[in-house]
Amino acid sequence: MPMTTHRPYLVRALNEWILDNNCTPYLLVNAFEKGVEVPQNYVKDGQIVLNISPVAVQGLVITNAGIEFNGRFGGIPTRVYVPTAAVMGIYARENGQGMIFDRDENNPDPPPPADEVADPAGDLPKPKNKPSLRVVK
Repeated sequence: MPMTTHRPYLVRALNEWILDNNCTPYLLVNAFEKGVEVPQNYVKDGQIVLNISPVAVQGLVITNAGIEFNGRFGGIPTRVYVPTAAVMGIYARENGQGMIFDRDENNPDPPPPADEVADPAGDLPKPKNKPSLRVVK
């Protein structure tokens, strides 16, 4: 019997885990996936990394269909919507712990450097460690 994708469940759980550990959740997104609504001037190589911490966004909702929130990019209020299929991974900014989803299910590449992160809350310190992510099948 086919099952629904596990991705939104893992994103919700990892987001909570990252926040419970006083870290900043970053979402790696395939910006070219159908239905993605992100500020295009923050997209690099078809990807965007979004800070989804409570201090960076308002109204964060993570459903089985997608992730949506309101943020400010360059001072401009912006509604963001990311369909579940476009989520390539989620990890903590501070230590890189998190998860990149299987390439067969999506097309993830390693997270971009921190200076390429779209951070709606403003300038954040750059991570000292490279992300140590696990690919999940």
